[in-house]
Amino acid sequence: MNADTASDGASVELAHAEDFAQWRRLISESFVPLQVERGPGPFIGSMRSLSLDGVRVSSLHTSAGKVLRTPKLAAGADRAYYKLSLQLSGSAILVQDGREALLRPGDFTVYDSSRAYTIASDLAYHSLVLMFPRDMLDLPVRRVATVTGTPISGQSGLGKLVGSFLHGIAGNFDALRGPRGTRLVHNLLDLVGTALAERLDLDPQDTPSAHRSLATRARTFIESNLGDSTLSPDEVAGAHFVSTRHLQNVFREEGTTISAWIRERRLERCRRDLADPVYASSSVSAIAARWGFPDAAHFSRVFKTAYGESPSEYRARQ
Repeated sequence: MNADTASDGASVELAHAEDFAQWRRLISESFVPLQVERGPGPFIGSMRSLSLDGVRVSSLHTSAGKVLRTPKLAAGADRAYYKLSLQLSGSAILVQDGREALLRPGDFTVYDSSRAYTIASDLAYHSLVLMFPRDMLDLPVRRVATVTGTPISGQSGLGKLVGSFLHGIAGNFDALRGPRGTRLVHNLLDLVGTALAERLDLDPQDTPSAHRSLATRARTFIESNLGDSTLSPDEVAGAHFVSTRHLQNVFREEGTTISAWIRERRLERCRRDLADPVYASSSVSAIAARWGFPDAAHFSRVFKTAYGESPSEYRARQ
């Protein structure tokens, strides 16, 4: 297996497996631990990958076979990721939670590494895979869990827009290198989030409720006011003419609290700015204050709790 790493900007890694054993190791090392089974026909295994601000983008050419994220492997994970697979050639079937996505060229699906899944194909195929931490997607995990493993057509609507963006990246990894790469990746994740939100609203088994509507409006309000260090659950509730207790119950239904959501969104905004070359001249404390953390020491503590390293250590590693 050979690897070639570019010297400028984000590293583009090229890997060619000489045999199936190497390919099996490469797949697990590049994503999350997986069980890989070889299918019929000649072996093919090559990958082009780039990691940028927590997002791994990989273009895979592989022969027929099956990839399994078993319940045991999923249960042993220390962090949950979403993965998106765009079919570029050939076809594949992804199964998660009893839902089955048949992917043909242009189609894509999103799935969750914290739960078991299977990807299988009888023929060689080419796909683009994005892997990113779940907290980088601004949607409730419980809601997204109802549409993971379902196919999104790349023939029309938002699916076509997202698919075109992804297809462009597959053909030009160099577009993600340099200072613009971070912004492009986050623009892409915003598009993916928008496409999933549309799918949630249009799913006939997922009738929007009053609670769902209130939670969406509250999150939008929070997102628009993250820089206000005085933003509180009481203020969010008051802006929507409901009691704080009622709004807290709505957020608990989605597995979180108002305060936790505000903190997580502020931390994610800070993390993104710390990794963005555009803000290289801004101090850590200035970035923290911009997103509602006026106390630098407090910010450093909560950042380290969330990400396992201090803001300065994280920035130095980018």
